[in-house]
Amino acid sequence: MSLRHYETMFILKPTLTDEEKAAIVENVKKVITERGGEVVAVDNIGVRELAYPIQKFERGHYYIVYYKAPADAVLELERQMRYNEDLLRFMTVKYETKKDIKRWEEMAKNVQ
Repeated sequence: MSLRHYETMFILKPTLTDEEKAAIVENVKKVITERGGEVVAVDNIGVRELAYPIQKFERGHYYIVYYKAPADAVLELERQMRYNEDLLRFMTVKYETKKDIKRWEEMAKNVQ
């Protein structure tokens, strides 16, 4: 089973408490690691203005998770994200070429 490089960005409702946000991030990490993946970095970008209202929210709390995982881990992660009502949006990007993987490594390394 080969591990591929992924990045998942997700937006949480701005009304959540810090504990609720931390629990969601921990759940994301748990899903990845339980399926044989490895979380490299989690970037908490903070609250940002949305391009358009989603569920009547004008702002959202952005996170990016950089990880290596098998394909079934990504499928399970996205399945669970679809059912989480506190998530406004999510997107997963797979890095395949050597050039893309190098850029992924640089981005993950630069996370505070």
